[in-house]
Amino acid sequence: MTFAGSETGLSLRRLRGPWVSIASVAGFLLVWFVAAEIAQSRLLPGPVAVLEFIYEETVHGELLTQLGITLWRVVASFVVAMVIGSAIGLAMGQMPALNRALDPWLIVLLNLPALVIIILAYVWFGLNEAAAIGAVALNKIPNVVVTLREGARALDPGLDEMARAYRLTPWSKFRNVILPQLQPYFAAASRSGISLIWKIVLVVELLGRPNGVGFELHLNFQLFNVTAILGYTLAFVAVMLTIEYLLVQPLERYSTRWRNKPV
Repeated sequence: MTFAGSETGLSLRRLRGPWVSIASVAGFLLVWFVAAEIAQSRLLPGPVAVLEFIYEETVHGELLTQLGITLWRVVASFVVAMVIGSAIGLAMGQMPALNRALDPWLIVLLNLPALVIIILAYVWFGLNEAAAIGAVALNKIPNVVVTLREGARALDPGLDEMARAYRLTPWSKFRNVILPQLQPYFAAASRSGISLIWKIVLVVELLGRPNGVGFELHLNFQLFNVTAILGYTLAFVAVMLTIEYLLVQPLERYSTRWRNKPV
């Protein structure tokens, strides 16, 4: 009985690997293929037609160029939002007077629609790259501020006293005492930030930029080219998943390597 239970547990652990994700994607493609075959409409092309479009655009078109432009805007907006938002959030968490002064503005920005910020940025600063990146970053900064403010409030005062007792330098205190406590909050802000910025960048490109994935989606929407829309969307999703699995998750595992592993 014990042997059978251990075998079952081993099988379940194996199923938690990449095969579950692969099976999930394969199931989605199968459902898509069947739906397209039943519909037989140019408004619902099958996965084969979309993959052929991606291949042609990659080899002979501008798919990689447009993806690269969008990725650059995502990275630039993410860095700006994380740097500014983290600094403001930590300051608000440690300084009650500053928190009371900035809290009303934070609430306004949290509830102000992203579309309003994007339109105002284009109207006030023009249809340029700085306005686009600034609008995306401004939409994300309030979320980073809220997350890091809570992290600053959750810092253990006992560890702070320990750092003073051992006379740690400011850098050593930040690296070995403060940063490990803030790591979950940085991870949460980064994860939610990437997912939000991906979406807002497409809106920014759709409204006021002459290139990028958002621009291509808008252009093909006007032409009712659903194959191109799905092709750029799938390519965009592929880039997101690549960054998630090859960059975000490995960095998260590395930054939490100091934690005790569960038994």
